[in-house]
Amino acid sequence: MDLIYEKCNHRQAFSIPKGQVSSVSFPKELQRHKPAELPEVSELDVVRHFTHLSRRNMGIDTNFYPLGSCTMKYNPKIADVVSSFPGFTQLPPQLLYSEVYHDCIQGALELVYHLEQLLSEISGMHAVSLQPMAGAHGELTGVLMISAYHRKKGNTQKKIILIPDSAHGTNPASAAIAGFHVQEIPSNSQGTLDINRFREAMSDEVAGIMLTCPNTHGLFEKDIQEIADLAHRHDALLYYDGANLNAIIGQCRPGDLGFDVMHFNLHKTFATPHGMGGPGSGPVGVNECLRDFLPGPKVVKKADGTFSLECPENSIGKSAPFLGHFLVAVRAYVYILMQGNEGLKEVSRKAVLNANYVLSRLRSSFPPAYDRLCMHECVLTAMPYHDYEVRALDFAKALLDRGFHAPTVYFPLTVKEALMIEPTETETKETLDQFCDTLLELAEMAKQNPEELRKAPITTPVQRLDEVRAAKELNVVRPVNTSTA
Repeated sequence: MDLIYEKCNHRQAFSIPKGQVSSVSFPKELQRHKPAELPEVSELDVVRHFTHLSRRNMGIDTNFYPLGSCTMKYNPKIADVVSSFPGFTQLPPQLLYSEVYHDCIQGALELVYHLEQLLSEISGMHAVSLQPMAGAHGELTGVLMISAYHRKKGNTQKKIILIPDSAHGTNPASAAIAGFHVQEIPSNSQGTLDINRFREAMSDEVAGIMLTCPNTHGLFEKDIQEIADLAHRHDALLYYDGANLNAIIGQCRPGDLGFDVMHFNLHKTFATPHGMGGPGSGPVGVNECLRDFLPGPKVVKKADGTFSLECPENSIGKSAPFLGHFLVAVRAYVYILMQGNEGLKEVSRKAVLNANYVLSRLRSSFPPAYDRLCMHECVLTAMPYHDYEVRALDFAKALLDRGFHAPTVYFPLTVKEALMIEPTETETKETLDQFCDTLLELAEMAKQNPEELRKAPITTPVQRLDEVRAAKELNVVRPVNTSTA
């Protein structure tokens, strides 16, 4: 707003109460020689300015977010309300680790204990720790436990972690940071792990396998039982990347599939708004062989029914300060209790149904990377539009002009010109139809008027960037669309 920068006639948006301290004088060298050139605006000007800016925000409460892999679903407001109770928000985290105050915080400790029990039941794992503060942090914690397990057994030859080529990029990063050598296993023509190449790679040097199931192609790993059996015959542990748990929650459990350790994304599956770097939470669950290696201390229930903290015998130590993101844990606890057993099953049913509906509506214009039913997300390709010099990115930018957040593009890396769409269970058929209709219209535009598509977005404050230059010279101010600013 131009008013913000105009010199006005002593307008004020605030009033400062009379000071309660005696006046002081600044040294002459620190005093201004002329008044500061600050904006002079009324309270109404300020309110309108920031309200106008807030309307430019894109969020799940205002727009459809079809971001594949990110699971940007609507989360019930009751979880936010409960996590805002003063007894939770005003609890200093230092008290959780102070035995002196345990009598004062029994409610918080009990909530942590019961949430860990619920996550264990949902996942089929024997024990859970809430400490890790993000999905990748949970991954690293899990791989460090795998490393500690092999050290304890004297398995000095265990140096390799096997990871599919479709994995999230944090998987190989976590394994490398933990000191392992990463060996990639390719996908087969059906979009799942190539079981023959996996058999060839398995040896006594393999410490573990990191899998997402369903994988990042949105497909269930049908050979998971053979993978788990072969890994365990070589005393290798199976790690479950919980990023796609939304697809199977209530239907099957990673522990029952043969996984030994996993992380949960509370911020993707269990009711914490996701995106923009946080807040996250990545609790880890383990089977019996890793229980004693969990990060500590952990909340335990004593014989008299009260709660305290103890450290597992072979604990890898603290993976984070305190007990992780406590308020995120509160949201997850509320969400699980609210959904109940049948509600959690309905989450995965509707997530899979919605993804397959989108797949069926778009497949004629955007071929699926793998022509089969998907799970919670579908991976399509914009390759048919290369002849018109239109890329997946162009479709993503054009969707912004039409009120939709873009889907994930160019991931997984195994699919050329990938469009990865995850509608989640919370979106209605009407919303999905509007989104699909829009993408189909853009497909026609790509053929009839590709130049116009390549200009998008044109209605947003920041228009099309030189992406190579933007990556090298980050500038969040320019270029600005002055017609909409």
